[in-house]
Amino acid sequence: MSRPIITLTTDFGSSDPFVGILKGVILSIHREVELIDITHNVNSFDLFDGALAIASAYSYFPSDTIHLVVVDPGVGSNRRPILATNERYHFIAPDNGILSGIYERSERLTVRHIDAPHYYRQPVSQTFHGRDIFAPIAAWLSKGVQVTSLGEEITDFIRFAMPKPKPVDANTLKGVVMRSDRFGNLLTNIRAEDVAPLFSESAPAFKATCGKAEIKRICKSYSEGAQNEPFLIVGSSGYIEISANKTPANRLIGADRGAEVTVQLAAPLTAGTTA
Repeated sequence: MSRPIITLTTDFGSSDPFVGILKGVILSIHREVELIDITHNVNSFDLFDGALAIASAYSYFPSDTIHLVVVDPGVGSNRRPILATNERYHFIAPDNGILSGIYERSERLTVRHIDAPHYYRQPVSQTFHGRDIFAPIAAWLSKGVQVTSLGEEITDFIRFAMPKPKPVDANTLKGVVMRSDRFGNLLTNIRAEDVAPLFSESAPAFKATCGKAEIKRICKSYSEGAQNEPFLIVGSSGYIEISANKTPANRLIGADRGAEVTVQLAAPLTAGTTA
């Protein structure tokens, strides 16, 4: 029988002992669990960055994986700890919208307010619920505790809308840069299907603008681009990225998260365009 898996996504970084403490608490309750780090470099207190990180990664894990997500600027306040369960996974997190990307992608979803102090680590700190509430709940859940014993179902959980691209006219789509990665690639909120004609056999000419750049080329790999030439590429997550070969595109074009992206085609957008 395979070991249960718990993933960890936090904004704790690596310079403090917080991540190690989470793992110690989990292993103290269930030594046979497998712990996997998704990332601990979510921007501090940044719920959108955390939501994007877990939404990009969760589905690559085996069914029944428990995803522990702790980006918690409201720790110690009256915000609720929650357990969300969809078709394949469990998610343990504060009720602050950090799971919004999961909510959007789940066909069947149950959310519970975690209210089971007998499973918490005592005493509960006002500043480290990751250690005293979230980690223990993840460990007990991995050990076979039933979700129904952890709290009642709720429907008023907090969520925010993940940004969608908007059509400007029949030929033009406007989006936004959601984040830049460590290589300087700019991840937009535009998917390939949103500009489907660009990937057809008779692809029309196009112009994309972002920052100080005007981009007129799509590449299939990063190495296809000339150095210091920004281009579009479909990234591994399915979103269109603005990239440059061996050059941080964010510096090259002077844009970063929140920057507006406009894609204008010399042909109408298809029905796949997000409205």
